[in-house]
Amino acid sequence: MTSNSILPADYDFEGVIPLWKVNVEEKKMTRQFTFQHFIQAFEFMTHCASYAEELNHHPDWSNSWNIVKVELSTHSASALTELDIKMASFMDAMALQLETKSK
Repeated sequence: MTSNSILPADYDFEGVIPLWKVNVEEKKMTRQFTFQHFIQAFEFMTHCASYAEELNHHPDWSNSWNIVKVELSTHSASALTELDIKMASFMDAMALQLETKSK
């Protein structure tokens, strides 16, 4: 599967990215991240923005103080692809890393 391959209909979203809400019909996945404060949310966005540039796959997202809302979809394919899974997995790992670092 290439990095921009469209995901099969039976893809195990729950097993791979259990914290994300997936809407197959709308071809998008969403998640809200909540951090301890604005600086931590901004650090998360900074790391994720760098990774998005590496992948050339950019999230639709917004930030309000300590909350970052994310929507992923591969617009060029009009589908969910492996790029969305890579980005979601990276975001999950980064959020966990920042949470662990702050303890």
